[in-house]
Amino acid sequence: QVQLVESGGGLVQAGGSLRLSCAASRKIFNTMGWYRQAPGKERELVAGITNGGTTNFADSVKGRFTISRDNAKNMIYLQMDSLQPEDTAIYYCNLRLGSLTYWGRGTQVTVSS
Repeated sequence: QVQLVESGGGLVQAGGSLRLSCAASRKIFNTMGWYRQAPGKERELVAGITNGGTTNFADSVKGRFTISRDNAKNMIYLQMDSLQPEDTAIYYCNLRLGSLTYWGRGTQVTVSS
């Protein structure tokens, strides 16, 4: 069993920045990711990072978002710059361990125009 706890969301104006954090309850050696779900839309992958640090991003956030991890602290981060109103969503931390998928409760990000 793994618990994931997100933090760092909030209200920001367009063009601003936020840094999301996700704390895992134990050491994770697997790929982790950030997803988001906007009202009325399906949950979508925002960014992923392997244990070795290889990253991937949704096209909509490339060049604006950065994902990183600190394995010593069991943490992953999502640095979000140049935020736009369309980035408004609940952001979730994600971990897949074999056939099991773990989610945090999410953190709300609201970008005003």
